[in-house]
Amino acid sequence: MDMMRFVSFIGIILCILSCQLRENGNKELSRVILSDTILYQVDEKARELISRGFYAGSGYQMVWSRDLNTFMELSCEQYNPNIIRENLLMFFDFQGENGELLDGYVPIEGFTWDDPNTYKSITAPNHIGFKNTVETDQETSLIQAIAKYIAKTNDKSILWAKVDGRTVYERLKLAINFLMTERYSEKYGLIIGATTFDWGDVQVEGGAVVDVDELTHWSIDVYDNAMFVLALKDMYSFATNPEEKEHWQAMYDNFKLNTKKHLWDCEKNKFIPHIYIEDSPFPSDFDENAIHYHGGTAVAMEAGLLTKLEIEKVIEQMKVNVKLSGAPSIGLTVYPPYPENLLGKNVSKPYDYQNGGDWTWFGGRLLQQFIDYGFVEDAYTLGRPMFERVILNNGFYEWYAIDGTPRGSADFKGSAGVLANVVKALHEWAEKNK
Repeated sequence: MDMMRFVSFIGIILCILSCQLRENGNKELSRVILSDTILYQVDEKARELISRGFYAGSGYQMVWSRDLNTFMELSCEQYNPNIIRENLLMFFDFQGENGELLDGYVPIEGFTWDDPNTYKSITAPNHIGFKNTVETDQETSLIQAIAKYIAKTNDKSILWAKVDGRTVYERLKLAINFLMTERYSEKYGLIIGATTFDWGDVQVEGGAVVDVDELTHWSIDVYDNAMFVLALKDMYSFATNPEEKEHWQAMYDNFKLNTKKHLWDCEKNKFIPHIYIEDSPFPSDFDENAIHYHGGTAVAMEAGLLTKLEIEKVIEQMKVNVKLSGAPSIGLTVYPPYPENLLGKNVSKPYDYQNGGDWTWFGGRLLQQFIDYGFVEDAYTLGRPMFERVILNNGFYEWYAIDGTPRGSADFKGSAGVLANVVKALHEWAEKNK
């Protein structure tokens, strides 16, 4: 008995010491975060950029739902909420009768590219709509953007605003119905899309590249379905009667279950890149499951698909991937990249664009999840290269080459939005733990 008491006493002492060490470590990390001037500089630059409006970036004179979704919170803090509301409502001017939503829209004078698949609207005659049909995240991105707008402004009336005779909430239900009828696999109980690099909008076969064509191989991936899970959670929050809440809850539970069941590889502790509805675009001797999808995994974390232990293992994998690739930050999209000889014409080579480029737009979302799940030191240390390059290159670039060279739009608002969210989350944690 005395020995048992002694062991118990030692256990209590070790627990107290462990707690003290953790508390001391948190205080030191808090001090470092709160004294890091680069974080304040990045936040200031992000707010200045977002205050300019809603175009996705200096190279894009368009409003995209998938981009707007990632800088909505900051827009609500820096911009006139009435104008934000108008921009959100305009997406529904271009909604199809089947519920389909577009990527976005552009003023007629800003339509300068060759695109045979444009859309016009009687209720928005001064704009042109557009859509990359290989994606399956337009509907879910807009739903999430509206939820974030409501959370920041408390303007729930937007759900009951009418666009061409239908309320926004009715139109969002139509959007979900489109996905469940036109982009749904009964066999797996999951959403389908064209085969792209993780979250990207370029199909691996080439062809029409951003549009579905005769080369398209339909498949299931974690990004599209994690986005759908998040959208269903928002639809639950929009519903006003018990029956509808029960409906959205059931769908939410089913998609969470099916996504984890069919796409999570328990042995490798990673998500399978694709499940193919019919056949694969790749030869049988190509092991696609050797590829890690960092962006889709980030959204899966946000959707609550992974446990904290699984996330801890994923973080270690991602660190290794970044080191092996030589990528400048945790924003690395996929690793290893898809071999050039297996891809169609006009498709990104290894470490180019979405095939292994470094994107703050998704790396920042990873950092947010690291913080939410308690891996704050990882978020800060792995995020610092992203913060530093904003100052070094004087801009929020769309993506970075493997050697750290900035590429794409220099004022990419998606990058600014996610980094500002990370800075806010780091500072909030530091204030609580100082």
